[in-house]
Amino acid sequence: MKKKAETTAPTLRPEQMFSGRKNNIKRLLGYMKKYWFMYVCVGVLMLTATSLNAAIPMKLGEIVNTVIQSDAENAERYSMLIRICIMLAAIGIGHAVTNYFKEFMADILGSRIGHDMRRDLFRHIQRLDVGFFDRSNTGELMARIKDDIDKIWFILGFAGMLICEAIIHTFITLGCMLSISPILTILPLIVMVIVAVIALKMEKQLDKCYDALSEQNAKLTTIAQENLSGVRTVKAFAREDYEIDKFNRNNEEYYQLNINLSKVQIKHQPYISLATRMLVLAVVIGGGALIILDKLDYGGLVAFVEYANGIIWPMECIAWLSNELASAVASDRKVRSILREQPVIVDPENPVTIEHTTGHVTFDHVSFAVEDKTILDDVSFDLQPGKTLGVMGMTGTGKTTIINLLERFYDVTGGAVKLDGVDVRELSLSQLRSSVAVVMQDVFLFSDSISENIRMGKRDSISEEDMKKASADACASEFIDKLADDYETIIGERGVGLSGGQKQRISIARALVRKSPVLILDDATSALDMETEYEIQRTLEALSDTTKIIIAHRISAVKDADEIIVLEDGRIAERGTHSQLMALRGRYFDTYVAQYNTEEDMVTVA
Repeated sequence: MKKKAETTAPTLRPEQMFSGRKNNIKRLLGYMKKYWFMYVCVGVLMLTATSLNAAIPMKLGEIVNTVIQSDAENAERYSMLIRICIMLAAIGIGHAVTNYFKEFMADILGSRIGHDMRRDLFRHIQRLDVGFFDRSNTGELMARIKDDIDKIWFILGFAGMLICEAIIHTFITLGCMLSISPILTILPLIVMVIVAVIALKMEKQLDKCYDALSEQNAKLTTIAQENLSGVRTVKAFAREDYEIDKFNRNNEEYYQLNINLSKVQIKHQPYISLATRMLVLAVVIGGGALIILDKLDYGGLVAFVEYANGIIWPMECIAWLSNELASAVASDRKVRSILREQPVIVDPENPVTIEHTTGHVTFDHVSFAVEDKTILDDVSFDLQPGKTLGVMGMTGTGKTTIINLLERFYDVTGGAVKLDGVDVRELSLSQLRSSVAVVMQDVFLFSDSISENIRMGKRDSISEEDMKKASADACASEFIDKLADDYETIIGERGVGLSGGQKQRISIARALVRKSPVLILDDATSALDMETEYEIQRTLEALSDTTKIIIAHRISAVKDADEIIVLEDGRIAERGTHSQLMALRGRYFDTYVAQYNTEEDMVTVA
């Protein structure tokens, strides 16, 4: 029985909010808005610390005017000196305390925003369909999730705080300079314009460098990841030298890109340093001239020189900050390229809900093509609840595509796939995929305990008793019980340390424990011995309420199925029971003869 879900107002999916430049700004501001109070605190602390720091040159000028050049008695001068020194000490302590909390909170802000951005990016990637992963490599995604997010949150945290502090510091310092000598203030303004022009020119070149670096970083990560994951294959084929050479070539390219980056920085940095150093010299000369003209006192010159020294660090930092900003912009561009991706396979707006799934699977004239290449062509079968379908065929005939279409990893290009009479495109993905348990040909096990690999994160809903029964049914308990920590034994990456047959049995147990109405085995017993395969087949026969699709190359895996289809070039070439197909003496018969090494005239059809 099925019912139509109630119509609800359409909601904006998270990935839709990531498209476009305006949405990108909203996205970044959204992360910052969440921690607005901390940003306000950092701003207040920054303003306080900068103001305290700006008061120090004024006090130094006061020492020159009221202490060194004073005509007062020595005792009075000492008293004034001590009072000003105490004030300077208090200012220094206040600046140190506020500066500490400012930087500490800025680091916390950056870390929290990085945490949120990484979480949302990973969540977005998880929502993307299989097609996205077909055209993306793991190393690139790893670089985006780790390296690129780090660069973005750094600019939104500590580096961003430093940019704001440099701006505030510059304006406060210029204000103090104007109060001492408006004429002398023209000098730092000229130097600032020069430095800004140099920085803008450098930033444009840095942006190109970081784009190339980000791409090469992803490529290098991919090569390292693939090599380390396939290290046994590399060693088995003695490809160490080839892989080392391939890594070295890409590492050399990464090195050259970093050298190019350094050349851009080195090319512009001397001009910035020269301009800032000449500023102090120009201030001293200009200030001396103003003293001679009686338009400036000595204390004012001392204070102005200190301010000139103080305004240098934002100018010198502009190169490093431009560097970090360009890096973050390039990284954000890469992250946005992923966030703009939208899944092709999505839940329908008003999904049909099947109250009780029986496992009735129908392929109704199904066709599937990718880039004008036909994978399946007019495939039809009707698998009643509790029945078993065997699927055979040569490699590349479309057997695994049946799984992909049933689980809706891809949508058909013709016909329809139905579950309990409902087109799978009308079902929610969660209901559809929770109704199907799959044992894939390429077994993937996580670096976790055997228990967690079988339960797949559903410890609360899958009891230990059910887990052990499924393991026994999959003939996995016989080797698990012999391990030191039995079900809590931690297995290595992708199940390293286990044999192919042991990994397949854990995978079968993982599918059985779900008790889904549809069970699919994609060449799931290929690594098992004949005796173990026989035991598992007896287990499958006992699952009378479970619809089973068995994809295999072995006749022994499918011969007891209620119907067997043989695929060739994406079409059904033969179909029937084992006896019927043997009587046809066609492709299925030829496979039987080849596998059992039996002469055709000796085969007895049951």
